[in-house]
Order: sequence, then structure tokens, then C-alpha cells
Amino acid sequence: MLFEVWAPNAGRVALQWAGDRAGEPPVPLARDARRDGWWRTEAPAHDGDRYGFRLDGGPPLPDPRAARLPDGPGGPGAVVDHGRFAWQHPWPGRPLPGAVLYELHIGTFTPEGTFDAAAARLHHLADLGITHISLMPVCPFPGRHGWGYDGIAPWAVHEPYGGPDGLKRLVDAAHGHGLGVVLDVVHNHLGPSGNHLPAFGPYFTDTHHTPWGAAINLDAPGSDEVRGYLIGSALSWLRDYRIDGLRLDAVHALHDTGSRHFLAELSAAVDTLADRLRRPLFLIAESDLNDPRTTTPRPAGGHGLHAQWNDDFHHALHTALTGESHGYYADFARAPLAALAKTLTGGFFHDGTHSSFRGRAHGAPLDLRVTPPYRLLAYSQTHDQIGNRALGDRLAAALSPGLLGCAAALVLCAPFTPMLFMGEEWGARTPWQYFTDHTDPELAEAVRAGRRREFAAHDWGGASADWPDPQDPATRERSVLDWTEPDTEPHAALLSWHRTLLKLRRRLPALTDPDPAGTEVAYDEGARWLLMRRGPVRVAVNLSRDAVAAVPLPASDVATPRLRPLAAWPGDRVPGDGREGAVRLPPESAVVLGEVP
Repeated sequence: MLFEVWAPNAGRVALQWAGDRAGEPPVPLARDARRDGWWRTEAPAHDGDRYGFRLDGGPPLPDPRAARLPDGPGGPGAVVDHGRFAWQHPWPGRPLPGAVLYELHIGTFTPEGTFDAAAARLHHLADLGITHISLMPVCPFPGRHGWGYDGIAPWAVHEPYGGPDGLKRLVDAAHGHGLGVVLDVVHNHLGPSGNHLPAFGPYFTDTHHTPWGAAINLDAPGSDEVRGYLIGSALSWLRDYRIDGLRLDAVHALHDTGSRHFLAELSAAVDTLADRLRRPLFLIAESDLNDPRTTTPRPAGGHGLHAQWNDDFHHALHTALTGESHGYYADFARAPLAALAKTLTGGFFHDGTHSSFRGRAHGAPLDLRVTPPYRLLAYSQTHDQIGNRALGDRLAAALSPGLLGCAAALVLCAPFTPMLFMGEEWGARTPWQYFTDHTDPELAEAVRAGRRREFAAHDWGGASADWPDPQDPATRERSVLDWTEPDTEPHAALLSWHRTLLKLRRRLPALTDPDPAGTEVAYDEGARWLLMRRGPVRVAVNLSRDAVAAVPLPASDVATPRLRPLAAWPGDRVPGDGREGAVRLPPESAVVLGEVP
């Protein structure tokens, strides 16, 4: 078996066996004459054999490209033979257009917090109408439980979740249910505990800085190999684990001043792999920039990513539902329905407008003819927007079932690719809080203090005495979904409403039409109603808690005798069909109207 490692500053490199082979002598590596800074050797090995690399006689360190760290961060790697796994379900892939994503955290989706336990719940998502599960990061991190954004090994899988084979079993099971799988990967930083990459080479640079410290080296000396390291990791998830797409965390923190941006290089490599595998693959960016180049095709000068999260839609919807106006919500809260209408028809709210939160102009206009609306993700809740609140409170903690149903109608009928956060479909009342399991006491205290400073600075809700301790095991336990809720009211009714909307989404082509001209919006800020036209489909919501809304219909709709309610929320208060020129909506209600024979 070939063992190789990039260690440009080392004078000697040796393969050190561990585990059952710990007594065997080290195997020296030779410099690779074809690749500067690389070392290689051939040695007999089998799946599961543990090993590390010794640099200049130092202690053994885990292989930066190890696919498995059975003892956790900092421990020896283990050989993984990807060809040994017996896949059960042939998979042609499932593309992004027409998709409905479901963000899922393995450690809190079930009490067990494992890949196998999550696989046992996939029938719920297939029945709901989800097309892709979107897994939060699964790379190794300190302890057993955490969000995963402090991972230290971009090629490996967190052992407590089930390791590499556990992830493959989950992906295989998802494909058996017809579900694609998206994986959240973190290229902008690595966690501090167990991170030995600096010993191998210039993986980090002081040229740029991030909120997490020194930046990943994407443009300083040695950066070609670092870029290849991250791209190789991305391709491994898509190839060896049969993942369908990757969500790229905080790409605005990928500092790259080179002539070809890292994201463009990555997207080109993924497109090439998709052609070779003959199945669709895609990249979804999380970006704070509102920069059209993120999703603009490479031939047109963009980075060529296939989609991006659209926080502007979330912020507009959140302020319309809650009235919150602190922090980055301030600009949206001045006229939330106008902000929502702008995002529904134009994609970005901040498209060069002044951002009071940033104290400057922000964003640029998005050409929806170049970036069709499905390449933006729409959501009312995500792990970030819930978990970064001091109490980790979901919308269900503050909103009525009526408003939760209105939010569902706007997300699932918008022109974008919708995404739900786990449990949202039934209005889960469990919080989703920030939790860690750091084994280093100093790091644990630093994280605890840092979160409290952040909550205090940004007023993310709750009194300081109630702010959860990230290191307290109870914080994670409170965040686990309660799977008894969907069988009780009002959760069961809300779950049924989500199923109804997703059935309409599959049945009505207008709801997945990529034509940017196919969406028009009318609204009344004072009366708190909004009407969205998607081709022959109308979606109307009344966000007022007190008044019946008379939502006026265009004259062309009134003249269409076949326009009828297709679905209404709550179901016991069905509105009129609009033949009098308006749809009368009860307080906190929604209706989908369409032409029926």
C-alpha cells in the first residue's frame, strides 16, 4: 500500500505503526522526486491498521489525509479501504433544481446521536417530501458532542457518530429512500485541539486573519499544496462516500488574492468529477458578501458555485414574523414586507444599499437570468439562526402555529430552493443551543467566556443568568429532537401542512419554475398581508394576529373562474375563492390558490 505525505520542511519522515502493530519498526519514507516536498513509501497494510508519521524523529502525528481517527483528534490514523464497503443502492444522483433540503445535525437528530440512528428516521423525511438531507459537519472534533465546526481533520469522519462506514451506511440508506445527501464542510479554519497540520507544512498564514485566528493558506508560499489538500478532501466526500453535494461554510472567510480564486478551482474540479461519475454534483456556499460572482458561471468571470444560502430572505421573513429589529435585522425591520418582496423578486435585499449593521454599502445586484432563483436557498430557520441566539430558541418558542404555517407557505412556495431545519416541520419546541465537549479545560473556559461576550454584545435574547453553558452535557440533551411531538397537537397539524405544501410543490410546475419573471409580489405593510404570484399559482398570507385581511386580486385573476383554494392554513378556516375581487384571510393564515379544471 502507498503511504505518502507532504512535509516540505522535514529532513526525515518515517511511518510509525500503532495499535496492534505498535511493536513493528518504523518504515522510512523517501523524498518523491516528482513532487517537491512530498515523501512516500510502500508498506503492507490492511483496513483498520493504525499509523502515524514521525517528522525528524519526533513523536508520531496523524496523517493529514487520514480517513479515520479511531481515537479522536490527535490520535493515530487508521487505514480505510473504501473499496471494501458493499453499497446496496445504485444511485444516479439527484440534482439541485426542484430540491427541498433538510438541515440535520447527527448528534441531536436522535437521542443516540449516530449515523445509524439517523438512518432509522429517514422514512419520516421521505414521506414528508424532502429530496436531500443536508448534514452538518461530520469531521472529527474534540469530545463526543459538538456542532462540528471545530473539526481538525478534513478527510476523516467523527468516530462517535459511526466513523467512515457509519457515514456510508447513512448515505446508502438515504439513497435507498430516494434522498440525496449534502455534507457541510469547513475550509476556512480548523479547530485548535488536536490540529497538527502546522507541523507538516504552511497550511496556515499570517497574511490574513479570520475570527478563528490565522487563515488557511490559499495564496502565500506553499498554498498550491494546501489548495490541493482541501480540493482532494472535497472530491473524496463526493466520490468515496457518494455524497451528492457540499455546503461550504463561510466562504467569505476564504482569503485568496490569487489570479484564480480557490472557489473557482474547486468548482471546476467538482464539475470534472461529475462528468466522470456521470451523476450530478453541486456546491452550495454560505456567504456573507451578497456577491453575484459566487454563483456566476466561471466562463462569465464568476466562481461557478451552484447555489448559495440567502440570509437576506431569512432576515426579511424573520422580522416580518417576529418584529425583531436588533443587529443585522435593523434594516429589514423598517419595512419587513417590502424587504421580503424585494428578496422574492430580486434575490438580495442588500444589493449595494447601505447596511446600518456594517456601516457601509453592501452587496451587488443579482442577475436572476444568470443565477436562476433555484440557486438561492430560502429558509426561516437554520442551525446558525437558532443556535447563535443566546437561548437557542426556535421560532416555535415565540410564534403561534398560525404564523409558523405562514412561514412554511412562504418558504416552500418561494421561487428559491427551500430548506428546513430539523424539527421545523412540526414546530419543534426543543431549543437548539450551542454545545461543546472540549477536553482541554482552558479551551473550554475560553469558549464559554467567548460565547457570553458575543451574546452580551449583540443582544441575542435572554438574561445572562439563563444563558446555557456550552460544556454542560444538559445543553446538548435539551437540544435533542423530541420524536413524540409529531403525534400531538398542534405539531401534527403543522406537519400535515408541510406535507400538503410539499405535495403541491411536486404537483404544480409553477412552484419550481426557474423563470425569474414568473414571480410577482403585492403587499400591505400596515395590514400585514402579502400576495405572491408564481405563474398560475397564488400564495397569500395574513400575518396580522387581529384582523381579517381582504387581499385584493388582480383583475385578470377575478376574471378566471377556475381560481380556487388548493390548500389553506389553518385547515378549519378556509378563505373564499376570490371571485369578489379579493381573498378574505382570517388572522395568521395562508392560502394557496390555483386554476383547477
